[in-house]
Formats: sequence, C-alpha cells, structure tokens
Amino acid sequence: NMEPIDEHLAQSFKDKASLKSSTTTAASTAAATAISRNLSLASMLWAHPQHLTNTKSSSASTTGGTTTRPKRSNSVSSVDSSSNNSHSAANDTLTMASHEENNFPPSFYASRPHFRATVMEAIQEIIIDLEALKDNIDEQASSHIHAGEVVLTYSRSKTVDSFLKAAAKKRKFSVIVCEGAPHFGGHAMAKSLADEGIDTTVIHDSAAFAIMARVNKVLLPAHGVLANGGLIAPSGSHMLALAAAHNSVPLVCLTGMFKLCPMYPHEGQDTLQDLVSPSSVVDYVELSDQVMASDVEFVNPVHDYIPPQLINLYVTNIGAFQPSYIYRLLAEYYHSDDWESFE
Repeated sequence: NMEPIDEHLAQSFKDKASLKSSTTTAASTAAATAISRNLSLASMLWAHPQHLTNTKSSSASTTGGTTTRPKRSNSVSSVDSSSNNSHSAANDTLTMASHEENNFPPSFYASRPHFRATVMEAIQEIIIDLEALKDNIDEQASSHIHAGEVVLTYSRSKTVDSFLKAAAKKRKFSVIVCEGAPHFGGHAMAKSLADEGIDTTVIHDSAAFAIMARVNKVLLPAHGVLANGGLIAPSGSHMLALAAAHNSVPLVCLTGMFKLCPMYPHEGQDTLQDLVSPSSVVDYVELSDQVMASDVEFVNPVHDYIPPQLINLYVTNIGAFQPSYIYRLLAEYYHSDDWESFE
C-alpha cells in the first residue's frame, strides 16, 4: 500500500521547500533532513511523473475552456493541500523510513561517485571495438585468400563483402555467390563485388553442391556464435556446410567477437530457429489452392544452425580460432555469473 509513503513523501518535500521560509521550525528542519537520507526505493520510484496519471473525472475543473488535470490525493503534486498536520506526518515518515531501510542491504545506500565514469569507460571501449572491427578482420584477408582461388559465399554480408574487397587489393581470385533465395541478397552482393573489378558469378542455391568440387574455400557470415563453437547463419547456409564437408572444402566464418554468445544448443537446432510467414516463398493466392493447403507444409526459417564439426575456422577481429577454442574465449568476454541466465 503506497498511500502512507506518498503522504509522508509529499510532506517531506513540503518541509524541505519550507527551509527558505522564516516560519520553519527546528523540528521540521531536522525531519526533512532525515527523510532525504532515508527515502526508500519504492517511494523514490513512486514519485516519478509517470505514476501521476492524467485521467479525466467528474471533478476536473475547467478554466477558460481549458481542462485542468485532477490531482491524485496525497500525491507529490498536491503538497500544498496537506500543510495542516506537518509535524505528525514528519515523525511518522521518520519511523517508516527507518523501518524500510532495514529491507535493503547496506550497499544499497552506499555512495558510488565513480560508478558513472566506470560505465562510460566500458561503453567507450565497446564503441571503439565495433568501429575497428571490419578493419581488423580485413587485415587478415591476404592470409586466408590466395591468388587464383575460387571462393564461394552465400547471400549478402557486409563483413564478407569488405573482406573480399580487401583481399582483391593484393590477390586476383574468383568469387561464386549463391543468390540466397527468397530474398536474393546474393544479387546485390555480386554487383558490389563486380563493381570493384572482382570476377563474380551468381548461381542458384540448388547448384551449390554441383559447383562445390571446383571451389577452394567457403566464406560464411555469422548471426551468432554459440559457446560450443556452433554457428547461427542465414537460412540455407547449412546446405553449403554439408556440401563443403562432403567435398573436403574448408569452411571459414567471418565474425566479430561481439556475436559470441554463452548459449549451448542443448535441445537441438530447432530451438534456435525463427520461423516467419511463408508469403515470401509462396504467394497467398497459391496457398488458397485446396491441394496446397491440405497436402503441403511450408517452413520458412530465418537462420540455420551449423554444428562445429562442419566449421574449420573462425576469423575474428582478434585473430583466427578453431571452433574447439571458442569456449575459452567466453572467460575473456563474459563473467562466469553471466552464464547462469543461459543454463
């Protein structure tokens, strides 16, 4: 019940405001000082403006065509109407505040003047890492792409696009891009690479297995990297990973370490899928057909989960790592207490 807290909090603000008045007594001054030190969390939150609702009622007054918002009784905004019982309210508030103080640990009331600076420093470090992420990955391009190679990639990724353009400054190679249906991001990817003078070819997603025997390396982007070294990639990437493993073609993932997640796929890849409407695959007019509606089941996933045994290398902004080493990086980027929310 917040009514007593609101009444006493209102009186405390009234007493603090009256310190400038010559009629303020010594008792009210002491009460206001003590209250300001012992305000509880509930009372502080309840004093925020969002708790003062602007609801119209029959008691709302109208002045000059303008409706005045009715004040909630015993609220902070109605301090002026509660000036009759100042001393008794102050004494009751002191008692209640001292009782509520015992509900929180002493660290709750400790002063931390350097906390803001620490948080701002951590945020600045993250911003610097994100701004330099692509540059750090692009610096490793010449170490992983060699002259005359045929590189296969899937759909569109700004990280992969920048990586290939950086490698093209020192190497001459060819790129095959899967179109990435149904959104066909591979078309824009191929155009961007071709504009930089890179030999680029676009193929259907279904032709990936047939062309894999001519490919030297597969590059994939990442939506997320799991704690076991598994990869969450755009839908259709799992097909490329299986084809690459069948033909012994190395699969390399380009990602920043901010995508590392302390989550394990305990319940299989189906729990990591986001299924969206099949309208991007099949038109609604076709879905109205009786045969299509009764005998065909449409599944339109957004991402694919690729197990770590299908991935050969992760190229990150801090270096290249095998999937088996990913769990060691968790200790550097996550505190052990943060893992509890993912167990």
